[in-house]
Amino acid sequence: MDPVPPAHPLRRTPIQQRSADRLARILDACAELLDETGYENLSTRAVAARAGVPIGSVYRFFGNKRAMALALAHRNLDRYADGIESRLAELPATEWRPVVDAVLDEYLVMKRGVPGFALIDFGVPAPPAEGPGADPNHLVACRLTELLTAHLGLVADPVLARAVLVAVEATDALTKLAFRVDPAGDPDIVAETRAMMHAYLARVLD
Repeated sequence: MDPVPPAHPLRRTPIQQRSADRLARILDACAELLDETGYENLSTRAVAARAGVPIGSVYRFFGNKRAMALALAHRNLDRYADGIESRLAELPATEWRPVVDAVLDEYLVMKRGVPGFALIDFGVPAPPAEGPGADPNHLVACRLTELLTAHLGLVADPVLARAVLVAVEATDALTKLAFRVDPAGDPDIVAETRAMMHAYLARVLD
């Protein structure tokens, strides 16, 4: 069930700190403009202007706006995993339900507060061309399986990996519904989502 990693969106990986800082400014500008203009109206030229860098600096890292948005999605996933790890560090490894709650709570925090996350969470709006292994939910499920098994001392067998993937797909659909009903995330639907995650994952985690 391990997904095939997608092609890296960066044309060139920054080596010096100055280049890394410039890349971060570009992605920050991309996220801000997504909230203001949407994905369809996003342009590399507008991102360069917002970031205060020459347009050539954007094209040094990205061939087009899709690659730039994909890099933002990758950064979001890394930050999501880091946030979950920080939460798990404060939880005992003897009970899985608080761990699942941490996974959902960290997503809600990012959904409500991270620029651009409403449009680009862990993948770009258009379907990826790399195949199902590069599907954002497959990538999220893979990372979550690694985090859950490491914290709870479980074996990442195909049954668990499939259950996490199904939970991710279902939770993705329900959280989209919650934020359509209420821009802050309808609390009743969020509560139902949490109950669904507990009930479904109990099959493999109890």
